Amino acid sequence: MGTRLQSVVADVPKPMAPVGGKPFLHYQFLFLKKHGIQNVVLSVGYKAEVIRNYFANRYENINIEYCVEQHPLGTGGGIKQALQLCNEDSFVLNGDTFFDIDLTQLFATHINANADATLALSHEKNFDRYGTVQFDEQQRITAFKEKKFLTEGWINGGIYFLNKDIFQKIETLHHINLPQRFSFETEVLEKEIKQLNINASLHRSYFIDIGIPDDYQRANIQFPDMF
Repeated sequence: MGTRLQSVVADVPKPMAPVGGKPFLHYQFLFLKKHGIQNVVLSVGYKAEVIRNYFANRYENINIEYCVEQHPLGTGGGIKQALQLCNEDSFVLNGDTFFDIDLTQLFATHINANADATLALSHEKNFDRYGTVQFDEQQRITAFKEKKFLTEGWINGGIYFLNKDIFQKIETLHHINLPQRFSFETEVLEKEIKQLNINASLHRSYFIDIGIPDDYQRANIQFPDMF
């Protein structure tokens, strides 16, 4: 819903915030096209029709399906529902962050580690907005730390590669049914860190989160030159 952005962008879902005259999501499609992605599922809820009216069922030669949340499902519930429209293991991207990584490297890291989930981590300096991610010598993630000021550290960059059956695996392990609404970060990544093989793919690439007005304005300055 982009509540923190409403002082500068009103009446559109956050991924539709205009950057250089185009919706932020437009640049995600350019990124995916560059990496050869041909099929995308958009998990939509708040003002879904704004996104559907703009992108329709095909954009930049990428086929689009829509997974509509009738009620907010949280990041976990949203991903779980969207994966049901996928017929294979898939990349998952946030709709409000841009991380200019090599998806091939992320995929290779995932396969080589035989992981359940692989997170693209961004190396950041002088920040207090993000929690940090710790990992061992094999790049298996060992801990997620709370937000605090750090001069440098690795943060979750909002791009994952997930095995399609990851949620089913959790339900089988614990003999439970996951609720409709849950957080992917707390209920899967943090809670299942010992049961699942969750790996890190490390990237020192351009990263931006448009969730606050300052960084949204920065994207408006930087994106026209980048694209």
